[in-house]
Amino acid sequence: MTNATRQYPQARKADQIDTYFGTQVADPYRWMEDVDSAEVKEWVDAENALTQEYLAAVPQREKIHARLMELYNFERFSPPESAAGRYFYRRNSGLQNQAVLYWQDGLAGEPQVLLDPNTLAADGTVSLDSTAVSDDGALLAYALSEAGSDVKKIRVRHVATGEDLPDLVEWVKFSGIGWNKQGTGFYYSSFGVPKTEEERAAALKQLNAFHKVYFHKLGTPQTDDVVVFERPDDGEVLSNGGVSDDGRWLVFTQGKGHTNALAARDLTQPDAPLIHIAPVDDAIYSWLGNIGGTVWLQTNKDAPNGKIVKLDMERPQEWTTVLAESKNTLESAALVHDTIIASYLVDAKSEVSLHTLDGELKQVLALPGIGATGFTGGKLSDTETFFVFTNYTTPATVYRLDMESLTSTVWKAPKLVFDPALYETEQVFAPSRDGTRVPLFLTYKKGMKRDGSSPALLYGYGGFSVSLGPAYASSRLAWIEMGGIYAEAILRGGGEYGETWHEAGTKTKKQNVFDDFIGCAEYLIQNGYTTPARLAINGGSNGGLLVAACEQQRPELFGAAVAQVGVMDMLRFDQFTIGYAWKPDYGSPSEVEEEFRALLKISPVHNVVQGTRYPPTLITTADHDDRVFPAHSFKFAAAMQAAAAPDAPPILIRVETRAGHGGGMPLSKQVDVTADMYAFLVKSLGME
Repeated sequence: MTNATRQYPQARKADQIDTYFGTQVADPYRWMEDVDSAEVKEWVDAENALTQEYLAAVPQREKIHARLMELYNFERFSPPESAAGRYFYRRNSGLQNQAVLYWQDGLAGEPQVLLDPNTLAADGTVSLDSTAVSDDGALLAYALSEAGSDVKKIRVRHVATGEDLPDLVEWVKFSGIGWNKQGTGFYYSSFGVPKTEEERAAALKQLNAFHKVYFHKLGTPQTDDVVVFERPDDGEVLSNGGVSDDGRWLVFTQGKGHTNALAARDLTQPDAPLIHIAPVDDAIYSWLGNIGGTVWLQTNKDAPNGKIVKLDMERPQEWTTVLAESKNTLESAALVHDTIIASYLVDAKSEVSLHTLDGELKQVLALPGIGATGFTGGKLSDTETFFVFTNYTTPATVYRLDMESLTSTVWKAPKLVFDPALYETEQVFAPSRDGTRVPLFLTYKKGMKRDGSSPALLYGYGGFSVSLGPAYASSRLAWIEMGGIYAEAILRGGGEYGETWHEAGTKTKKQNVFDDFIGCAEYLIQNGYTTPARLAINGGSNGGLLVAACEQQRPELFGAAVAQVGVMDMLRFDQFTIGYAWKPDYGSPSEVEEEFRALLKISPVHNVVQGTRYPPTLITTADHDDRVFPAHSFKFAAAMQAAAAPDAPPILIRVETRAGHGGGMPLSKQVDVTADMYAFLVKSLGME
């Protein structure tokens, strides 16, 4: 592409002007928000054809794809969950598009297939989402997603026979599944069922408001389902309901961004009043468990790094601290066998301690090394639990923790298709513009020379209190095998250092996140790991915003940029699907002038400068993304292409079909996307 501006599909510019607080803002590609229109579809088809033509000319593409298939081809398991002596877990034999759900009687029982999503769609685009097993282990309620949509369908299956009940619950969104103690029905959440085909089509784009918790009684139609909780005072609250392990309490979490309110109702008392444990959504409140009316909570109320408290439901506002806030972030906690399992983040690495229910330390759990853990949890009566351990060169290994002896043993370990001894990981700290120390994990082949010759891929997210950390991915290992450095930045806006770290990257302080990422890039260059021409940046969703904003602010610093399913229009993100839930992180562009001013400065769609030589850029999205509406990426790509200098590197967009925001994407599509991304980087960075 020697003359980028003349080779791109034409995208017309309309005279759309919006006024925010007296400031006029052009939005020439507003028509792209009608993603199902013939004009948009024609543009998408032309863009996809251009991108595939470009990538097909990269000779290494097929070899990269083949190696990715080899690296993904190993057996992997999820940690099991148990009910009445039955164990339930997911297994992928290697190259299956979707993991298969198995069950067995006891840990030594014979595995039996309970649900194989691969049989539900030839292209693997129907995925198994959340599952819940009734207390007696007899029934499985399971949610299915089609083409990556956030909208799910719930069905119920007999575990022993594998047969489905007639029950069907549709249009479930942002919901768990919570069985009642009797196993006669379950709780779920929904915005309601659209009544017409037009409403159904619109529901994939329009704002979702007034989330409700319903109860579905087995054997009855969904139209009979009863609303058991709602917040008519606030249409932006996401509500979920679940039942405590002893079946006594129906617990309602009411989320607003990254905070929530918490309430519960006593199911043993007819018409019991709602008890407001945390009436206001001013912090995070998580129900860990209870013994009768004594309840343990994890919260960051008045404790940015998190703490554990307990309370009596007769006096729900009087709390006793059980585990006080520490210098490290309390990432998660669980109550199993009269023990508090507390997982902390220490510079984004996991450390796990075991305590009595009164908070007294029993021991620090010995982990296999530096990495990340995740526990399945369990009940106070359980004598075991399971956890996963992983790091950048260790695929997820499942351990069983005996809660009586407090010793752990391997339950399932993958058979490796590579030698982890060939690679190493180091953690360094890069200075941000204001002097903040930003953790940076670097993984590469042992013996790498720090002479600036290595290609590097810098990944980040930095938002919504999401914590990154050491975790294995076959796609990353493929990059490292190719001689690349994989660099993962722990940015403000995430949750790695508690709520203070998170808030430092939100609203009018969002620029801190970009400064952190740019600081990490400069560190890699200044310390001889790579050079600007060999440095690529990558991120998805909120990380797509990160990549786009950073390449606009410092185009000379990067050799390539890959922005995936990004939030690119920061003035209209709250107008689609669930976008309003992001306002606690981003701010409100139409309601708060200070936040509008800050968002206008960073919004990728609004900060494209004509004639700028941006680095080679690959933008990816999906036609069924009903979380980050694909028009974000369409508008950004059109604006970047229209502004490109005549001799500028390529600005390409890749639109996946029958896919959503990324969750549940079949393995075949994951490999295709990654192979295309690496082919783009090989050409852009001049890799052999």
